[in-house]
Amino acid sequence: MNEMTARETAPEMVTTTTKETELIEKSREVYDEEEKGEKILPRQKHVAVLEAKSLPGIISAYLNYPDAAEKDVKKWERSYQKLSPAHKALLPHYPMKFQNLRRCISTNSHFILNMLQAFDPSLDLSKHMGKGKTGVLSIEELQRTEVYDHSLKNHSVDTRINNKTCEFDGSQLNHDHVSFSSHDLLDSSLQTHVPLVDVDKVRWVLRNIVRDWGAEGQTTRDECYKPILEELDSLFPDRQKDSTPPACLVPGAGLGRLALEISCLGMQGRIKSFRSVGNEFSYYMMICSSFILNYTQVPDEWTVYPWIYTNCNSLSENDQLRPISFPNIHPASAGVTEGFSMCCGDFLEVFNESSQAGMWDAVVTCFFIDTTRNMIEYIETISKVVKDGGVWINLGPLCYHFADIPGLENEMSIELSLEDVKRVASHYGFEIEKERTIDTTYCANPRSMQKNRYYSVFWRMRKKKCAI
Repeated sequence: MNEMTARETAPEMVTTTTKETELIEKSREVYDEEEKGEKILPRQKHVAVLEAKSLPGIISAYLNYPDAAEKDVKKWERSYQKLSPAHKALLPHYPMKFQNLRRCISTNSHFILNMLQAFDPSLDLSKHMGKGKTGVLSIEELQRTEVYDHSLKNHSVDTRINNKTCEFDGSQLNHDHVSFSSHDLLDSSLQTHVPLVDVDKVRWVLRNIVRDWGAEGQTTRDECYKPILEELDSLFPDRQKDSTPPACLVPGAGLGRLALEISCLGMQGRIKSFRSVGNEFSYYMMICSSFILNYTQVPDEWTVYPWIYTNCNSLSENDQLRPISFPNIHPASAGVTEGFSMCCGDFLEVFNESSQAGMWDAVVTCFFIDTTRNMIEYIETISKVVKDGGVWINLGPLCYHFADIPGLENEMSIELSLEDVKRVASHYGFEIEKERTIDTTYCANPRSMQKNRYYSVFWRMRKKKCAI
């Protein structure tokens, strides 16, 4: 995808096509139920309400970020202070390193506050912008140090509508069943009881920014996304002749880059591209992807420091403290089609209705199918939504997120071998047309002395007549 110049004007808001709108409206969460007057299944409504009720905790986890990060810095400082004077003398740069870490934390916090303000303009974040007891620099102090040159942006709803890149379904806070005020979302009691796992989710989002939207993540994107894009492009060479472009669903879309790339595929050559819908369950991811897709004005507008959370396996202090600018492209100027959108919710709940059966020409899964307790449900649902003759393209390992988690010994986790996965896929009507192994990483720090590499399976399966 060619990068566009910073001065180019963003296109008008991208909307879905009529056929796609009908699909998405069926899967829309309860946020829009009052406006659209639609009914959803009781179980789906229950799941949507539970997801929405988690929003205060998610907002609190984001707002707790500087305090949690400051605790790490103080822990490292205490360890340093326990050194003998002779040993301290060997590390004279450490006090400055701790100060630099705090500047990095402040820059990350600045981005988070802008992101949250855009997500819900009614949030009063003023008390989170000053210097608190953590010792982290305030935005004003940070700007005086010339670490970061942005002022806090207050994007109103009116100013963002006309240049919105991606339509988000199920992304509003207030609706008929669950309603939150600014006070609810900024409840200080929640912010003082943020579980460590939620703190890690915020840090995970920052690392995913590198993977999807940083120039440094290009190698990972080439490993994981490029084979998928090339496969789609070759599978639908005559899409220019079709009255409607092929529809591609991307479950587990994360921060949205792959779904956006699919929407743009072939646009440089003036070839009609795909209607691309990304589906993501995590509100942590959706809040961030919405901000990047709909609010960034120019390439490399924002800066974060995603690698500051560990001192292990660093080749140098500069590697640990290096900044990552993003997005490396301006999403609104990247050639996205009007069929590009993101849909929030559990894949099994959102796309398991009869109205969605056989509605997708392609389903793309990238590092996704092992994120469930029962992969058979995933395969069954993918088989339902793919048209007869449609394709399922997959890339990723079989790590199984719920395997061997302490405290969850009594919870279900079905961990299939690749041989079993292919056997189940065959049962649900899929035939393997192409299969190979690709050496990949996932959110790895390219300058770390330790990297996890996966021998990911890549396949293209085509759906024949359903086996059941």
